[in-house]
Amino acid sequence: MALMDFIKKQFIDIIQWTEEGDGTLAWRFPMRDMEIQNGGTLVVRESQMAIFVNEGQVADVFTPGTYKLTTQTLPVLTYLKNWDKLFESPFKSDVYFFSTRQQIDQKWGTPQPITIRDKDFGAVRLRAFGNYAFRIADPKLFHTEISGTREMYPVADLEGQLRGLVLQNISNAIAGSGLPFLDLAANQVMFADALTKELAPIFAKLGILIESLTVQNVSLPEELQKILDQKIGMGMVGNDMGKFMQYQTAQAIPKFAEASGGGGGIAGDAMGLGAGVALGQVLAQNLQQGLQTPVAPAAAAAAQAAAAPLGVKPEDVMATLEKLGDLKSKGILTQEEFDAKKAELLKKLV
Repeated sequence: MALMDFIKKQFIDIIQWTEEGDGTLAWRFPMRDMEIQNGGTLVVRESQMAIFVNEGQVADVFTPGTYKLTTQTLPVLTYLKNWDKLFESPFKSDVYFFSTRQQIDQKWGTPQPITIRDKDFGAVRLRAFGNYAFRIADPKLFHTEISGTREMYPVADLEGQLRGLVLQNISNAIAGSGLPFLDLAANQVMFADALTKELAPIFAKLGILIESLTVQNVSLPEELQKILDQKIGMGMVGNDMGKFMQYQTAQAIPKFAEASGGGGGIAGDAMGLGAGVALGQVLAQNLQQGLQTPVAPAAAAAAQAAAAPLGVKPEDVMATLEKLGDLKSKGILTQEEFDAKKAELLKKLV
């Protein structure tokens, strides 16, 4: 009876894995009640590696190639089973295949802005996103740490963990690069290199090699981007406050026209436009005078009287004061400059 049971057993002559589709990192060869015939063939294709696991222990690791399974090609397994070199009986062991090709276009990104220290701004909340590619470099470590005894382990089960590791180490990478935000945004390759260097030893603990990483965008939240744009604008005009006020006034003209023309049609629009232009000219001249060498009081009064528009509306003056207050809160105007211009505008209401 024992002889008949032995004859009925199924022996495996060829062990191989032909991958179907994308996204599988590890796959267990289906053994069931079948046993591997001594002298059978193991085929490990390029972009694959295989391991034999016997009674919970990783016995042997195979790189790409074709192997005849004997005691010579299974030295560790032979040692574990205490076989001598002349054995001819079948044996049973779990065989796992691993895909070692690159898993490309893995996305990463910051769902919420992260706060970092910055040389120029003190602290910055930024967003970033890109992609990366990885491969299994150590199948034994990947088996023991990640995939285990599962029949199949897909990329989808790992990508969330890897993405979290990327996000967790962004701050360290930025600090390690030593770049301020403006240089960081302009040199995304250097940022990517710093992040890759930070992630390499962490991925290696999982048996994974990070092949490449790209940073496709680095940006600020909308409210901080507006402040940065204004700072850049100030850098372009330098100390010429007259030009800056003319630029600010030009932006405010549509608001003046909308407020003044709400019930007056074309005529109201024209009046609002004229008031906006006139106030812009006055503010530009007054600010520029404040930054230049003071002139004689009589000459300054004459210049202001010549430049002052006729019939300036109180609401227009108040709107201009609010704009000056906003410039002061952002550090563009000093308290002294603001007080001086406030006093000049309030005189026009008398």
